[in-house]
Amino acid sequence: MFNHANINLPKPVDRIVRRLIVTPDMHRIHHSDIRAEHDSNYGFSVSIWDHLFRTFTAEPDKGHKGMTVGLRWQDEKPRKLLWILKLPFGKL
Repeated sequence: MFNHANINLPKPVDRIVRRLIVTPDMHRIHHSDIRAEHDSNYGFSVSIWDHLFRTFTAEPDKGHKGMTVGLRWQDEKPRKLLWILKLPFGKL
């Protein structure tokens, strides 16, 4: 779960490491509320797939500090445990 960690690697280190593995800064863009950004950086462990399928985004448009995380359309349902447990079975 390294890519979901709430850590900041030094930028020079992040630029090198993200060539091989998905870093937190790289994957965080996938959680942006901007459609083009959340439709990128899908990778979980290795970054080659996003480069290969051209879904890689280097930086969010608003920068990491200005980026809004979450989807604009999302309601409160995902915050409820029962809803989350039913999700894989399609009984929502």
